[in-house]
Amino acid sequence: VQLVESGGGLVQPGGSLRLPCAASGFTFTSVRMSWIRQAPGKGPEYLFTVFDDGSTWTGDSVKGRFTVSRDNAKNTLYLQLNDLKTEDTAVYYCAKESNWAWDYWGQGTQVTVSS
Repeated sequence: VQLVESGGGLVQPGGSLRLPCAASGFTFTSVRMSWIRQAPGKGPEYLFTVFDDGSTWTGDSVKGRFTVSRDNAKNTLYLQLNDLKTEDTAVYYCAKESNWAWDYWGQGTQVTVSS
């Protein structure tokens, strides 16, 4: 199993980023996938779960600025971050779910929001 996030970087407040997560080594179309982030000095924060049919569960911390999608033909999960704020600075991870637990995580991609 391999999960590879990309697309992070330095962005100004109000900016946008799109984070892909490329998946391989398992049947992507049959599993739930999640996005989680971890800010400096804080614990992991759940953002989204995307089901194999494209439906989603949204974490409480999401306030309409982020959206999630998956492209099963490309084995890729996406996280669209809009209207970014300094408090969104974190490492963003995608994770594969199995039996209601995250069994594989990517290496993460750093998002830094700063002017």
